[in-house]
Amino acid sequence: MIYANNIHKYYGKLHVLKGVNLHIAKSEIVSIVGASGAGKTTLLQILGTLDQPDKQPNSSLEINGIDIYSQNSKTLSKFRNEQIGFIFQFHQLLPEFTALENICIPAFIKKTPKAEAEKRAFELLDFLGLKERAHHKPGELSGGEQQRIAVARSLINNPAVIFADEPSGNLDSESAENLHKLFFKLREEFHQTFVIVTHNEELADMADRKLTMVDGEIV
Repeated sequence: MIYANNIHKYYGKLHVLKGVNLHIAKSEIVSIVGASGAGKTTLLQILGTLDQPDKQPNSSLEINGIDIYSQNSKTLSKFRNEQIGFIFQFHQLLPEFTALENICIPAFIKKTPKAEAEKRAFELLDFLGLKERAHHKPGELSGGEQQRIAVARSLINNPAVIFADEPSGNLDSESAENLHKLFFKLREEFHQTFVIVTHNEELADMADRKLTMVDGEIV
C-alpha cells in the first residue's frame, strides 16, 4: 500500500527526516510515536502528499500503486482528494456549515453529485451514531462528536488510506477511547489503511505495528 524509501526533509540547515524507509500493507493500522521534534508530523505530511520531501538518490514514494514523485500538482491534488483521508487533532470543521455539509466537502471537490454525496454522508453518520446530528453546526456538537464528524469527512470518498495526526489529543479520556475503538471498527467495515501519529500510548499499542521515531529516523 505505502512504500517510502530514503525520505529526507530539510528546513534550512535542519535535517528533519534522515532517510526514512517505510512499508505499510493494505488494511494495516500503524502507529508512529516519538518525542516532540522527532519528525513524526513531517513524515505524515509527506506521506499524505501535503508536503514535498527533498529528493535524494534512490528516494521514492508509492501509495496504492501510484508513483507520487511522477505526479504534477493537478494530478497529485486529484489523487489526494480521492485516495487519502485526513484526521487532525483539531477537527478543522468549518463552523458556518452543518455536520452534513462538512462531511460532503471532499465529495463536492471530487464533483460527486449532491444527492449521491449526501446519501453517502448519511450512511456514515448512521454508522457513527450521529444521524440525528446531521443538521447541527460544529458549535452545537461535543468535542467527541466533532471529531467523529471529521472522521466521516475523511471517509466520504472511500480513500485507500487515512492519515491521522494526534486524532485524540484534544479529547477527554472517554471520547479518546471511543475514537480509538472506532478506527478498528472502520478497518473491519471499510478495509482502510490507517497511519496514526500519536503521543497516546494506549492507542499506539493497539495498532498492528508501532514505529518509533528518534531524531528523524525510524528505529
